[in-house]
Amino acid sequence: MTSSKPYLIRAIYEWIVDNNLTPYITIDTTTPHTDIPKEYAQDDQLTLDISMDAANNLLIGNEAIEFKARFNGVGHKMYIPMEAIMIIFAHENDRGMAFAPEEFDESFIDFDEDFEFADEADDNFNEKKPTKNTNKSTLKLL
Repeated sequence: MTSSKPYLIRAIYEWIVDNNLTPYITIDTTTPHTDIPKEYAQDDQLTLDISMDAANNLLIGNEAIEFKARFNGVGHKMYIPMEAIMIIFAHENDRGMAFAPEEFDESFIDFDEDFEFADEADDNFNEKKPTKNTNKSTLKLL
């Protein structure tokens, strides 16, 4: 199942813009593959204006948010994985949504030789045949 996070971020973004407010995101700059000017981060976090005025070519995809922005007059291409986004909110009133930190990343799971998958744990799993149901149900119009 796909994550609901990008869909929620797009919805909150649209709600903020529809109310003539300024959308901001706060990100965790230590998240792998985050491509931003890290010298502007404080305490491994960075808050960014992602309004149309500040974020050129904004794309809120399912995997990341991408856009171009200027910091002290220098252009930067930003790439922010969904895992890095902590909060999306309206700058004017701080209303928005915060996200729980990602609990785990499958790529970091280290399976050892003692780990058993469910179908390997039960040797008879594949040998069990389903019984055939002879009671047929029918649909009747009343």
